[in-house]
Amino acid sequence: MNLLLEGEESKRLVFRKVTRADFNSWLPFHKEPLSSKYFAGEILEPEEACRNWFTKVFTRYENNLGGLNALISKQDGKLVGMCGLLIQTVDEIRELEIGYSILPEYWRKGYASEAAQKCKAYAFEHKIAESIISIIHIDNIGSQKVALNNGMHLDKTTTYKDIPVHIFRVIPEIS
Repeated sequence: MNLLLEGEESKRLVFRKVTRADFNSWLPFHKEPLSSKYFAGEILEPEEACRNWFTKVFTRYENNLGGLNALISKQDGKLVGMCGLLIQTVDEIRELEIGYSILPEYWRKGYASEAAQKCKAYAFEHKIAESIISIIHIDNIGSQKVALNNGMHLDKTTTYKDIPVHIFRVIPEIS
């Protein structure tokens, strides 16, 4: 089962695998304090946080746990963010998550919603899961809006990796 959307497109974005060459383009995400405000763990210097991020991305690829796709603007070929389907374990249940992060210069332009909607459509078209979640810090209103825009509803509140989170969920529409 391929969870990467490599080669897929949405209206403004092309999905591809993240490469090591994306490091410098992704570094501004870690230089913006609001980007990591809702992440668990110690606060790291931007370069170290970015290295850890990339290690996690490549570890997921290597272990077939899904992964983030680089989101490339069709307009100018620049990296806009990352989004993808991730295998997660929440409350001892294996789940398929849509995860998304957008570079600060592209915030509030609809890219996260566009990419998340494409991931949802891909997962349901390929019958990858019976439902999909997004794991969102209880105070991260922006990401909660993306989940709602993606047709998700608040399913429950729990603790994930020692942080309080809302679990938003969507199931495919029956036609």
